[in-house]
Amino acid sequence: MTGRARVGAVQVMAISEAGVADHVAAAWARGEGGSIVTVNVDIARKASRDPALAELVAAAELVVADGMPVVWAARLAGLAVPERVTGASMVFSLSGRAAAEGRSVFLLGGERGVAEAAGRVLTARYPGLKVAGSHSPPFGFDTTEDGMRETVDRVVAAAPDLVLVGLGFPKQEHTIAALRRRLPHAWYLGCGAGIPMAAGQFSRAPERLQRIGGEWLHRLWLEPGRLARRYLVEDLPFALQVLTAAAWLRLTGRRA
Repeated sequence: MTGRARVGAVQVMAISEAGVADHVAAAWARGEGGSIVTVNVDIARKASRDPALAELVAAAELVVADGMPVVWAARLAGLAVPERVTGASMVFSLSGRAAAEGRSVFLLGGERGVAEAAGRVLTARYPGLKVAGSHSPPFGFDTTEDGMRETVDRVVAAAPDLVLVGLGFPKQEHTIAALRRRLPHAWYLGCGAGIPMAAGQFSRAPERLQRIGGEWLHRLWLEPGRLARRYLVEDLPFALQVLTAAAWLRLTGRRA
């Protein structure tokens, strides 16, 4: 449906946030489900280190660029990515489209009570939105068959049209894969911290900082203990490597 460019071991698509919402709505009308992976630098790095994770990303119907370094690398590779498409933003845009289409949403993730709070925020913003349910799985639920089954059973029993899964990569993608086997006609968004952000637990960076690719600095300021190693030691060198490789290919007239 759209062009793709390789960033590390994943291929991102040239699609806007509005284009994602249109694609999902059209699929709902046809009775077709699917999933969306929002690729930031951390996801691209992990997928590039583990072929199984790269396959997990590739299994999604939509793979979008969440993170300005990913957008820049794709553009250097020759793909006209129109904009950054974040999981945190699509929590709202897809919920708004679900409300307009008479569809229901399930929120999965966050600490106890956070998913419920996010649901209240979404229904207040989008009157008529149907919240089919919410659940905050206990830590380690995904490490046992019973834990995963219980979580999947909760979602399947609610029979939502859209499931917002905020468990972090790759846990959320593994959970989505399990859900799709039982509830194939729904759409799934792996939204990372999108649920607590919607609930107001975390704030997003100012829009100007987002536009120049500095939202990671805002997140680092909010959660230095959790994110310092990931952002500075692991993700930053990988981002520089990917951008340098894409720039070299561009300068030598080759396409990634």
